[in-house]
Amino acid sequence: MDAPLLQVDNLDIYYGRAHALQGVGLTLERGVLGIVGRNGMGKTTLCNAICGLLPPVGRATGSVRLAGEEILGLPPERRTKRGIAYVPQGRRVWPSLSVDETLRLVAPKRRDVDKVYAMFPRLAERKGNGGAQLSGGEQQMLAIGRALLLEPRLLVMDEPTEGLAPVIVEQVAQALRALAAEGRIGVLLIEQNLGVAIEVADRIGVMVNGRIAQLMPAAELGADRALQERLLGVRSSGEAEEEATPAASEPAAPAVTHIRVARAYGDGVPALDDPAPRTVRGFNRWNAGGTAAPASDIPRAAEPAPPARPAVPRPATVLEFPVAASSERSAYVAGTFDTKGRELAYLRQCLEKLGLRVVTVDLSTSGKPSPASVHPREVARHHPQGEAAVFSGDRGSAVTAMALAFERYVLTRRDLGGLISAGGSGGTALATPAMRALPVGVPKMMVSTVASGDVRPYVGPSDICMMYSVTDVQGINRISERVLANAAHALAGMVTHPMPESDARKPALGLTMFGVTTPCVQSVTKQLEQAYDCLVFHATGTGGQSMEKLAGSDLLAGVIDVSTTEIADEIVGGTMSAGPARLDVFAQQALPWVGSVGAMDMVNFGARDTVPERFRGRRLYQHNASVTLMRTTADECRAMGAFLAAKCNAMRGPVRLLLPEGGVSAIDRPGQPFHDPQANLALFDTLAREFRSSADHQLVRLPHHINDEAFADALVAAWRAVAPKEERTHATHRQG
Repeated sequence: MDAPLLQVDNLDIYYGRAHALQGVGLTLERGVLGIVGRNGMGKTTLCNAICGLLPPVGRATGSVRLAGEEILGLPPERRTKRGIAYVPQGRRVWPSLSVDETLRLVAPKRRDVDKVYAMFPRLAERKGNGGAQLSGGEQQMLAIGRALLLEPRLLVMDEPTEGLAPVIVEQVAQALRALAAEGRIGVLLIEQNLGVAIEVADRIGVMVNGRIAQLMPAAELGADRALQERLLGVRSSGEAEEEATPAASEPAAPAVTHIRVARAYGDGVPALDDPAPRTVRGFNRWNAGGTAAPASDIPRAAEPAPPARPAVPRPATVLEFPVAASSERSAYVAGTFDTKGRELAYLRQCLEKLGLRVVTVDLSTSGKPSPASVHPREVARHHPQGEAAVFSGDRGSAVTAMALAFERYVLTRRDLGGLISAGGSGGTALATPAMRALPVGVPKMMVSTVASGDVRPYVGPSDICMMYSVTDVQGINRISERVLANAAHALAGMVTHPMPESDARKPALGLTMFGVTTPCVQSVTKQLEQAYDCLVFHATGTGGQSMEKLAGSDLLAGVIDVSTTEIADEIVGGTMSAGPARLDVFAQQALPWVGSVGAMDMVNFGARDTVPERFRGRRLYQHNASVTLMRTTADECRAMGAFLAAKCNAMRGPVRLLLPEGGVSAIDRPGQPFHDPQANLALFDTLAREFRSSADHQLVRLPHHINDEAFADALVAAWRAVAPKEERTHATHRQG
C-alpha cells in the first residue's frame, strides 16, 4: 500500500534501431502528473509502453510498476484488469455503436452509466447517436466515460483536448479537476495544451528527445519563463498579447505557429477564500484558428486547491507554444468515405507508414456512418448557413454546399501540412476548391480520373498537383495501388521536406506580360532583377489569377501590372478572362501597385473558325493558327476604363497608373493592324475622368508607346517611388 501508484524506472523503448525513449523515469503517487513537450518527443510512446500497446517492432527494457507490481511484460488486457484505463489520442470510438451501447458494453452496472451522463450531460442528450454521428468533443467525452467505467486506479490520457473547441476543452478540464479532487484515481495526462496541463496537473514532466528533461510542480513551470523557453520554446508576454521580438543577434528561427493559452490567475488555483472565477481558453495547436478563436472565456466557480499544490500568485500571462512546421504538421486525407473509403484509407495507411500524422476528413453527404477522424457534420458546420445547408436532401446542392464548407474548414486548420484527395469528377470538384483556397506552397495532391483532361476549372491559379488515376478510383488493384502510393509518397516528401525560407532572398515582384508587351516587361525586368526576384506571369487569364494568388498569400512585395488585357476578355467575352475579381486582391492587401493598359486593344479567341458569329465582321488579326485577336471598339474601351478605374479606386496600397498614349501593344502603332487612336482615347479619357487621384493614388499620361524604352523607365521610376521603405533599402543595398 506504500508503493507509488505508478513508478517508471530506466525505461528504454526501441523501434528497430531507433531509440524512442531513453532512460525515462517518473513517479506518480496520486493526483495528476502532466507530460508536455513538442510532437515527436516520445509522449505517445510513453503512453503505449505503460498501457502495453507498443507495436510489434517495439522493444522495451526497464521497469514499469503499478502499485508496486511490475507490469512491463504483461499484455494490455491484463494491465487493464490491474487498473489501467487508456483514453487514446484520436478518441477511437466505435462508429457503429450508439453512445448508450458503448457505455453499457463496458459498465458493470447501469447506474455507472448514469454517472457518466451526469459528468457529461451532452452524452445523455446524444445517447441514441452512433459514434460516427458525434462531434469531436462528444467523441472525446465518450472516450473518457468509457475509460472511467473500467473503474481504473490509473487513467492514462493522450492529448484529450486535441481538436476541441474552447467550450469543450473547458468541460474536459473541469472533469479532470473533479477526478483529481476526488482522489480515487491517478491521472497521467499527456497534453499539448500547456494552459490545460498547468491548470489541471499537480506536477509536470517536460519531454525532450525521448527523455524527461525536468519534473517539477506545475506552478513552478508556469512561473518560470526561462525554463519554458529553454525546454519548450515557449515565450510569454503580458495581457496585451504582444508578439515577442527576437534580438537582432539571434539566429533566424524555423517557421512556427504561435498558439496562445490564456491564464487568468497565476497557477490557476486561487486561494480558498478567493471568490473570483477562473478561466481557461482552450487554444491548442489544433484549434488555434477558425472556430476556436472567437469563443469567449467560460467562467467557473473556484474549487479548493489540492493540498500538495499550494497556490503561487503571479501576474496573468499568455503562453505562446511554437509549433515547428517540419514536425507538427499533419497530412489531411479528404474525400467521400462512403464511396471512396477503401482508397482513402489506403492513402492514410501509406502516409502513416512514412511517419506522418494523418487526419482523415469525410466529405460525404449521404448521411452514412463515417470512419474518418472528422465527421461530415463537423465540416458542414463551417458553411455560412450551417450544416442544414449541406444536408438539405438534394444531392446536387448538398455537394456544392459541402465544397464551400470544406473550403472554409481547411482555412481554420493550423496543423494542416498538406492535403490529398482521390476521386472522380465529383470528388475532384469537392476537394479542389479547398486546395485552391490554401496558400501557395502548402502541398496539395489530387488523384483524379479527370486529371488527363482540361484541369483549369479544378487547378485555377493554385499549385495543385493533379495525378491521373489511370484506372477509376474504385478499389485497390495493381494499378491503383501504385498510383495512390506514389501520390502519398509525393505528398509526404513535400510535407516533411519543406523549402527552407531565407531572409537573404530578394523580395518578389510580380509582373504581367503578353506577347505584344514583351519588350516593355523585358526592359523593366532587366532594370530591377538585381534587386528583385521578378516573377513574370503570362496574362492569359490564369496568369493574372496566379499572380494575385501569390499577392494574397503575402508572397509578393508588390506588382507592376503592365498587361491588363485580361480585363478586355472579361468585358467583351474573350477566352482569356481572369474573371470579374481581377485586381480585387489589392483592395484586400495593401500592396503597392504600378499598372498600365497593356494589350487592352485586343480580345482573344481560338482558331479563326471559333470566333463567335456576332464578331465575324469585326477587325480580326490571326496571331497564329490557334489564336485570333479582335480589336476593341471605343465603347468597349470606355467600359474597360470604367472597370479598371473602379478597381484602382478600391486599392488600399499606393497606386501609379501609367497610360502610354503612343499605343498599348506591338500591333497598335501607325501602320499596324490594331492602330486606332480614337478607341485608345476613349479608354484614356474614361480612366482620367473616373480615377480618383490622391497623394498615394496617381494617374500619369505619357506620350510614349508601351514598348518604348522611355515608358519602361517610367514604370521603374514609379515602382521605386511606391515600393515599401524596407524594400527600397534592400534594393539600394543590392544595387550598391
